[in-house]
Amino acid sequence: MTQQTWDEVGGLLPHDEFRAASEAIVTNIEQVIEGKTATVRLALAVLLAEGHLLIEDVPGVGKTKLAKALARSIDCTVRRIQFTPDLLPSDVTGVSVYNQETHDFEFRPGAVFANLVVGDEINRASPKTQSALLECMEERQVTVDGVTYQLQTPFMVIATQNPIEMEGTYPLPEAQRDRFTARIAMGYPDVGAELAMLDGHGATDPLDQLRPVSDAAIVRQLIATVRQVHVADAVKQYAIDLVTATREAPDLRLGASPRATLQLLRTARAVAALEGRDYVLPDDLQALAVPVLAHRIIPTADAQLARRTTDAIVAELVHRLPLPHDRKRSPYDTRPASGNGRGPFEPRRP
Repeated sequence: MTQQTWDEVGGLLPHDEFRAASEAIVTNIEQVIEGKTATVRLALAVLLAEGHLLIEDVPGVGKTKLAKALARSIDCTVRRIQFTPDLLPSDVTGVSVYNQETHDFEFRPGAVFANLVVGDEINRASPKTQSALLECMEERQVTVDGVTYQLQTPFMVIATQNPIEMEGTYPLPEAQRDRFTARIAMGYPDVGAELAMLDGHGATDPLDQLRPVSDAAIVRQLIATVRQVHVADAVKQYAIDLVTATREAPDLRLGASPRATLQLLRTARAVAALEGRDYVLPDDLQALAVPVLAHRIIPTADAQLARRTTDAIVAELVHRLPLPHDRKRSPYDTRPASGNGRGPFEPRRP
């Protein structure tokens, strides 16, 4: 089985082509998901950051629709796994089957051998089955019977779970949650979006008419372009400060890992590129701190008794942590001037 390895990406895209390709994907998804532009853009940013997405919310708000709309917007291989208690690890990774004609074992790939893998209700499978995703999510490879198979690029796992109904579920272990780049919640739509949903989804499902507007080759080029977004040393230090603050917070018994720091910067690069910049702002890190860090940390017993959520703890740490001082005001910052000199860390110029 010859497949492109995960670190082989395409060439860079010019700014106009990058913007056109990314906006086409966002616009296509919004034909299905009404009034959730920020959520859709974050989901695309995770894809371009070479990460994985966990969508966690109550039933019926469009978690699976978002995952399937993103998958259908890109003309590449897509597999959906319905996680159930009887799902086996071999259903996910694949299995070696004895062929009586050749008198040898042959490998039959599992559902993870696709560009986009949609895992619905991931916490309904046993921990043994959940662990089948650990290797492929981190190393972009699958090992079965001592043989390692490389996965294609792009490769992304989009998993959904319901945080309310816990009966018959298995909580995701910390090692698995840490492999998800970001956790997002759909939230209820506003009145206008829900009214538009009734008009657009009342008779037919827009997902059935959704057509791809990109392909795997273009996504590889988008990823390569995101990799070139500049991150100043002061911004890198600010990312480290954010993650270190979670490790030292008295309300947390487990802070974010070094993997979290890396994925925070990667996602910030993608967000900057989607906003038309070739450099990362500290504001990007602030905006991403909750979706990228909150699901990786564990509060203390006292914090849980006080009903302090991890989202609230991370948001408070972001608010209290001082920003770097040597900042200029961003040309993209439309907020009123406050005298604090906010702005971009521009890339080094030759």
